[in-house]
Amino acid sequence: MSVHILPDAMLGILGGGQLGRMFTLAARAMGYRVSVLDPDPDCPAGNLADAHLRAHYDDAAALHSLAATCAAVTTEFENVPAESLRLLQQTTRVRPSADCVSIAQDRICEKRYIAQTGIRVAPFVAVEIAADLARDLSAYLPGILKVARLGYDGKGQIRVETPDEARAAFLQMGCRACVLERRLTLKSEISVIVVRSSAGEAACFPVAENQHAAGILELTIVPARIAAEVAERARRLALQLATAMDYIGVLAVEFFIVDDDEIVINEIAPRPHNSGHYTLDACVASQFEQQVRALCGLPPACTRLLSPVVMVNLLGDFWRNDSPAWDRLLSQPNVKLHLYGKKTARIGRKMGHFNLLAEDVTQALVQARKLKQTLERC
Repeated sequence: MSVHILPDAMLGILGGGQLGRMFTLAARAMGYRVSVLDPDPDCPAGNLADAHLRAHYDDAAALHSLAATCAAVTTEFENVPAESLRLLQQTTRVRPSADCVSIAQDRICEKRYIAQTGIRVAPFVAVEIAADLARDLSAYLPGILKVARLGYDGKGQIRVETPDEARAAFLQMGCRACVLERRLTLKSEISVIVVRSSAGEAACFPVAENQHAAGILELTIVPARIAAEVAERARRLALQLATAMDYIGVLAVEFFIVDDDEIVINEIAPRPHNSGHYTLDACVASQFEQQVRALCGLPPACTRLLSPVVMVNLLGDFWRNDSPAWDRLLSQPNVKLHLYGKKTARIGRKMGHFNLLAEDVTQALVQARKLKQTLERC
């Protein structure tokens, strides 16, 4: 297998959502062709890709077809079956590896792995059966009970104050495996997007500051409004983790900054991340170009920030009886609108985002919030 995969090759991706769509756009701009495997006939990436295999992620025939036609395969989300990636790995290049993806598929496995690397995580206990909640839980309360698998955007999480509430929440979760994690007092939430090549070359994008509403990312502020020393520590920890995992691809690492300016890893995502969408317009190369480059055995591109930026998520909440008033956004010369091509808007569903670039981050944040409020009123 050649070290470098060059333009006109076919690249495969498991998942055709918005991340798959933006990967497809980046790959095609670079001269590659793309094959998407996704069961949804209307998935956002499907109508942009060169080929769309409409099958489930564990469909053996579809996986063999993908492996036979693609020079390399990646994924847009961590909940694709790890066994599907292992099957693909037998005959084609897969980045990131099935082992790396599997770490992020289970919160228990993820937190244990990160802790073993020596990086701090919030105090937690694995809750796999009801008896696990019969112990002294004082070190983990008040806390959040999080389902170990398939939770995202605040789904599968319940805040608890007492042992009785923790036990009731476990029953509410259907007695599925969970982690009980102590709630920390936060100064801010940040994330770092890392890209690492098969040769071990690694680079970080600028640290992003994230604000959430109802468990869903609301906006991202770059550069993060934190001390330079704290930002540098976050970058070092993200690189340390990527190296420990022997990770190849784009990895998102979410951190909490607590009162003493200590940094705690919240979770990881083995793929491009919502908080990295600012890179589409504000950096020399986007996180999706980096995903293509890592998949193809190429070194990381420049991650330099060209402009302060605020990214605002556009949820289905903005769609009422009609489409949002896009003219309010598009009349602004410093706004870049990205819509994901989803046919149905639902409350809480990510339908798009906009990036607002300005001379300084405070100016960008003020204008972005005003525009968001304008769309909410329309």
